[in-house]
Amino acid sequence: MKSLRLLASLVVCLMILSSCKDEPKKAIKTEKVVFQKEGELSIFRQQTGSLITTLDIEIADNDYETQTGLMYRSGMEEHQGMLFVFESEAMHAFYMKNTEFPLDLLFIKEDLTIASFQENAQPFNEASLSSKVPVKYVFEINAGLVQQWGLQVGDRIEFKKS
Repeated sequence: MKSLRLLASLVVCLMILSSCKDEPKKAIKTEKVVFQKEGELSIFRQQTGSLITTLDIEIADNDYETQTGLMYRSGMEEHQGMLFVFESEAMHAFYMKNTEFPLDLLFIKEDLTIASFQENAQPFNEASLSSKVPVKYVFEINAGLVQQWGLQVGDRIEFKKS
């Protein structure tokens, strides 16, 4: 009787061990997120009104788009950017979670003037990047462009949807 119990216990143990084998991991196929031109944005000098540059933009104007932003993308062309549009002027903070490339952030008031910057925000960094003042728009561009174009607080933007 003891040997029968021992044999039954052994069979149960072997069944449990064989059911715990590693199954091959299944790859999850994801679609590559690509830039979708939804408009154009131009930046002008405060003092002279002269055009600095014009870029193609994606517009994030709903909860999902503003929460996702440029996450899960490997990069963006120099002439591209993402404009975040909020319902009203308020303090806003961004972070770089799941963002794979460095960015410059332009915080823009309701009157379309640049209020502040966050330059060279680093990939995957979850530190809060504050607008420092109430803003209605945030414009994300590749890191280094604020300095390259010599942008200053008070410069202004204009944008139009396609």
